Amino acid sequence: MDARLVVGVSGASGAPLALRLLLLAQECGLGVELIVTPGGARTLREECGLGPEDLAQYAEAVYDCADLAAPPSSGSHPTLGMAVVPCSMKTLAGIASGYSENLLLRAADVTLKEGRKLVLAVREAPLSAVHLRNMYELARFGAVVFPPVPAWYAKPQSLEEAERQIAARILAQFGVEAPGAPCWG
Repeated sequence: MDARLVVGVSGASGAPLALRLLLLAQECGLGVELIVTPGGARTLREECGLGPEDLAQYAEAVYDCADLAAPPSSGSHPTLGMAVVPCSMKTLAGIASGYSENLLLRAADVTLKEGRKLVLAVREAPLSAVHLRNMYELARFGAVVFPPVPAWYAKPQSLEEAERQIAARILAQFGVEAPGAPCWG
C-alpha cells in the first residue's frame, strides 16, 4: 500500500477548504485517510450542506474520531503526513499540549513524533497571545503553521479559485504538485 495523506477536519470555519483539498488530492491521485471531529461535522453541514459520510467518496478510508485504535493512531502506519484543514484553536491547543483525547489529536501527535510533515491550516482572527504561543510551540516542534490566506498575486476570480490555490499550496507541502496551481514568477 502506498502511503496516504491523513486529513483532519476540525470545527473551525473553513470546511469548504477541506472539501477542496480532498477534491484536489483525488485529482492528483493521492490517497487520503479522513478524520472528522464532531465540530468539523457540524461545520461541514453549516458551510457545505454535507456530512462526513458525503466526503467518503473522496477518501480511501474514513475513521471515527472516537476510535483511538484506528490505523492513524500508530506510528507503524505509513503516511505521508497529516493536514488539519481547517484547524480550530481548540485542536491547535490539543496538539500543542499533546492532549490526544480523540483520533485527530492522536494522529497529529503520532505525525510529530514520527518526524512526518504536519500542516495546520489555522483559522481564527484576530489571534490572541495564547493562539500565537501555541502556533510558535508547534512550529518549534516541526509543524507547518499554514493560515489559509489566498495568494493575491494569482488574481483569483472566484472563491473556488482561491480555495483551489490554497489547497494546492497545502499539497505542495507534501511534495504533491497540483495541476493549474499558480506560482510566483
